[in-house]
Amino acid sequence: MRDAVHRETVFVVDDDGSMRDALALLLSLRGYATAVFATAEDFLRALSPHWRGVVVADIRMPGMSGLQLQAALAAHPARLPVIIVTGHGDLAAARQAFRANAIDFLEKPFDDARLLAAIDKALQMRADPAPPPAAPRPAAPMLSRREREVMLLVVDGLDNRSIGERLGISPRTVEVHKARMMMKLGARNLAELMRIAQSM
Repeated sequence: MRDAVHRETVFVVDDDGSMRDALALLLSLRGYATAVFATAEDFLRALSPHWRGVVVADIRMPGMSGLQLQAALAAHPARLPVIIVTGHGDLAAARQAFRANAIDFLEKPFDDARLLAAIDKALQMRADPAPPPAAPRPAAPMLSRREREVMLLVVDGLDNRSIGERLGISPRTVEVHKARMMMKLGARNLAELMRIAQSM
């Protein structure tokens, strides 16, 4: 199965040459076929409807951004899944990426194992497009009612002051609930929180 998956290609789209080279080396050492592009426009000009694989795109590039590339790919016959990577992550960008069905949203420097897991997930979805039988979800960590309220408002993009006003508590109390909620969910940053919340 692994050999079959790796016949597909990981398309790296990033204006940072050192990042392109590092990702191409990492992926080739793990057995993936790779192709690299410096801009989204270069990638789209070359893109064929017959290409198969996954796109790993930086969010900030000259010209078309990674999110704009994701939107363009959604309308393209190739329908390649997208993983967004960024050195400037923010919650609004993560929310936009996930709502457009990004496989993952990774902040640089990211964990190699996390990237490889996201790539394998995307390639497996391409290899087996039929949805698997519904499996019971693992139990979500036990968030208190207030922690869950804070989580939903954070995911909606509200800051501590706005959340406090909405819930009738102080910004400092919001910060305490947010810290406990992040710890229970194992989220190291807001992008990870967004990904976890989308799966709950």
